[in-house]
Amino acid sequence: MATATRRTGDPPMSVLDPHSLLGAFGTLGVFLVMFAETGLLIGFFLPGDSLLFTAGVLAATSATSPVHLPLPQTMVAAAAGAILGAHVGYLIGRRGGTALLERSRNRHLHNGVAHSKRVLANYGHGKAIVLARFIPVVRTVLNPLAGLTGVPIREFTIWQVTGGLLWTVGVTTAGYALGASIPNVDTYLLPIIAAIVVGSLVPVVLQVVRSRSRS
Repeated sequence: MATATRRTGDPPMSVLDPHSLLGAFGTLGVFLVMFAETGLLIGFFLPGDSLLFTAGVLAATSATSPVHLPLPQTMVAAAAGAILGAHVGYLIGRRGGTALLERSRNRHLHNGVAHSKRVLANYGHGKAIVLARFIPVVRTVLNPLAGLTGVPIREFTIWQVTGGLLWTVGVTTAGYALGASIPNVDTYLLPIIAAIVVGSLVPVVLQVVRSRSRS
């Protein structure tokens, strides 16, 4: 996997800053974030959507840019991390998910579990597993929840691979298309990433509002 070289004087790397993370680790960073966010409960805070979009934008920059990622390797790294991570998350849930959730006191994580249960109940296994890929926090907890609630592994694998490919390839391609159509778009990454973060949180906020209205 391609990695980027950090230069002397560069600002410290932050796992919450997609541009900084990609500048430090390149496509390896894409794989690691996708794996951690979809496979490990501790990865729920990682910037999945914004990192994929930023990686796509950086893939559209010239090879001489300070941070450039090759598009094919970026897509492979993203898809592999998301698919492998989801499968690991499923196995964690199947073997010890209840104990892990009981130990965590993080409110956002438990809200994500409650939202994931509603998604599974409302949409069924297939649609829920695919839709969860596009909802922050839910895509982290739904995989172990699927293992915990006994979703058949063959059914889970089919749908999580489908959702993983749609999510990673789709968002990365969107970033690449924007980067290829607007010159020097990487200089506007901060407001673009902020808009993506806000947009990705809209489904969660709407669900919270609906839940409170029902209560």
